[in-house]
Amino acid sequence: MAGAMLTQALHCGARLYPQRIASCFGARSRTYGELRDRVSRLAAGLRELGMQTGDRVGVLALNSDRYLETLFAVWWGGGVVNPVNVRWSVPEIAFSLRDCETRLLVVDAAFAPMVRELSERAPCLRTIIHADDGAAPAGMFDHDALIAEFSPIDDAGRQGDDLAGVFYTGGTTGKAKGVMLSHAGLHGSAIASLAEGVVAEQDVALHVAPMFHLADIAFLLMATMRGLRQAICPRFAPELVFAAIQEHGVSNLLLVPTMIQMLADDPRRTDYRLSSLRHILYGGSSISEATLARTAACFPGVRLTQCYGLTEMSPVVSILKPHDHDPVADRRRLRSAGRPLIGVEVKVLDPEGRECPRKVVGEFAARGIGAMQGYWNAPEQSAAALRDGWVMTGDGAYVDDDGYLFIVDRVKDMIVSGGENVYSAEVENAIAQHPAVAACAVIGIPDAQWGETVHAVIVPKPGMQAPDADAIRTHCRALIAGYKCPRSVEFRDALPLSGAGKILKSELRAPYRASSAAGADGSASGA
Repeated sequence: MAGAMLTQALHCGARLYPQRIASCFGARSRTYGELRDRVSRLAAGLRELGMQTGDRVGVLALNSDRYLETLFAVWWGGGVVNPVNVRWSVPEIAFSLRDCETRLLVVDAAFAPMVRELSERAPCLRTIIHADDGAAPAGMFDHDALIAEFSPIDDAGRQGDDLAGVFYTGGTTGKAKGVMLSHAGLHGSAIASLAEGVVAEQDVALHVAPMFHLADIAFLLMATMRGLRQAICPRFAPELVFAAIQEHGVSNLLLVPTMIQMLADDPRRTDYRLSSLRHILYGGSSISEATLARTAACFPGVRLTQCYGLTEMSPVVSILKPHDHDPVADRRRLRSAGRPLIGVEVKVLDPEGRECPRKVVGEFAARGIGAMQGYWNAPEQSAAALRDGWVMTGDGAYVDDDGYLFIVDRVKDMIVSGGENVYSAEVENAIAQHPAVAACAVIGIPDAQWGETVHAVIVPKPGMQAPDADAIRTHCRALIAGYKCPRSVEFRDALPLSGAGKILKSELRAPYRASSAAGADGSASGA
């Protein structure tokens, strides 16, 4: 079988160490031998339920061992995964299902109540599989019953350029785009990350970041390739993380900086034995020196690695290694995204498409084995984003003399709040639908806990009563996920405009950036 095949890790694990524990969830554990058997049986059930080669299968569920089994079973049976963001609203989820014509959907008990409305909004859905404890609701097939009923089937052997997944990410137009990633792309990014030492033999991995995120799926692939024990928490909560580390001897976990800060600040950590923890991977944003200092004090000896990525790159683009986090290292590097991953090239371009000199800001582009195949059913957007094999990110950046990548601006106006990407145009589209709103602009403003929060500047319609902030948030929650809704709102008579009539968001951000910088300078001088 070819190497660039995502199920190869299961074949290797079942042959080399069939009795080694592969997954732990609650009181339940599965060996690598059991995992391969369950995956092949579930794949048989999916095929019997109508999954054809290349069909998309949605997964709308919290983290679990069944989530892991489902991903591999879809690939084993020749299908394509469509992991659904569990924080999206029903209209957002339905759009992603319709857009790539998802016919099979796997849900757990937390999201089974959404199925009726999803089916109404996404008529392409034909089959629902319930992947949880307890009996499956009426009209749904049971995950474990399918495994018990069907005999194992041969691996379909999908590999190389075969489509492995459609991963939806927000867009500047306010409509999500389905990023098409291949077996070779996902496999190659994971192998290159392993070569960089992101995980190692004998590690015990913990999945606590949401498994619908490509970051955690990449972590899952790395851990499976290494044959690691993988503990799984249904969601992030400090006490769940502490308990899992103690129970399973976790050495390696993936978080965003906000989560790291919450763990370090939680006084309950002293109630648990956490000495097994040796390595924290993080992404979503750079880490502040204050958070790094607290982490070092609370988890002595724990190494940190930043994995900066894009969905369009399967996902890892660059890595900031543990030695770059050492107290003796150049502190400026903490603000960087590290150096390119093995097999990934990065360049920075000026508006005419010429490569910029070192330390000059421009739009950065990346290419390598993980580059996407394009956006699902969006040829124009795909052509704009893919140029001669380079993925155009739309983000402003520069590369220093040592090859470290620094992201300095988000040309796409993306806001990163608690590790989640929020696109301002999407929020603006929701706010603009309020009958009393004449114009609006959404920006990210600095926040000590979340990195950034969503802030809306609104011009009310003349002659109408201006809505208050709570009314705006309530309106938005009916259209978009709660975490995308503005946490703060201000009302103005007009928005600042350029000569071309474009909103000058730089002017809207300026007071908050200045305030943040002043606060940072004050902290530094008082230290």
